[in-house]
Amino acid sequence: MARSVPERDAACAVAQAAAVIGDWWSLLLVRESARGRYRFDELQQELDISRKVLTERLNHLVGSGVLEKVPYQQGPVRYEYRLTDTGRALLPVLVSMQDWADRWLLGDGTLTASADEHSAEAHRLLGLPGTRLPRIVLPAHTGGELDPVDARAAATVLFCYPATGRPSPLPDGWDDIPGAVGCTLENRLFRDAYGDFTAAGVAVRGVSTQRPDEQRAFAAAEDIPFPLLSDMDTRLSAALRLPTFRAGQALRLKRAVLVVDRERAVRHVQFPVTDIPEAVSTALRQGRQLSG
Repeated sequence: MARSVPERDAACAVAQAAAVIGDWWSLLLVRESARGRYRFDELQQELDISRKVLTERLNHLVGSGVLEKVPYQQGPVRYEYRLTDTGRALLPVLVSMQDWADRWLLGDGTLTASADEHSAEAHRLLGLPGTRLPRIVLPAHTGGELDPVDARAAATVLFCYPATGRPSPLPDGWDDIPGAVGCTLENRLFRDAYGDFTAAGVAVRGVSTQRPDEQRAFAAAEDIPFPLLSDMDTRLSAALRLPTFRAGQALRLKRAVLVVDRERAVRHVQFPVTDIPEAVSTALRQGRQLSG
């Protein structure tokens, strides 16, 4: 149900935002659209929500410009509910909420770039196999935008890493954050094994929340042969509910490795990553299995 903003809060942006997305179901509908669930029946099934409430919340989000109705069938006409530019701009807010809850509600408040293998984050990621990645594109260090999944390859390895220290310096205290160190090593190891991945018909993509220009400078300095993708707008993070941590006033991806098949289904996940060389070897082995 739509909320009206009291007159005294008419100029308050927080109150205006809360009137649009402050409802439990509205937030979850934004989450599910980001994950690639667009149709009424699949939204109802996933959220276990009544048809009446779902209809009300969808109409509210469409009326607020967060979702748009896109026809996918004629006679009778049926619609998908997809995020608009306004809705996609909410994704960093959604990921920040997830990050806050992972640390302060589901965790013990510790700042970490890793996670316990029995944590809620690990449970969420290790439950990804079978999930299909929605069709999104991310800015690439090579210019333009790329799909995280290479449709030409039998499999795509996506390795998520927090940040490299070149060209921009890392935040103070970075080395003290468990799991943060090792991003340059990880990129180098995938670089050195890139010929083996290519020979197996497996594509490689590195993903961080750094800007494309930062990734471009790093790739040039380290002779990185595969695309580095920027999730600075958290589209991939929201689509897969990837774990993050906040350092230097920015959200950073926790280290994880995913193997995705050409049908966009996640087939293997490594998280937490505690042994980087072994993670690279495992990714190659998993990719080879998918390439047959």
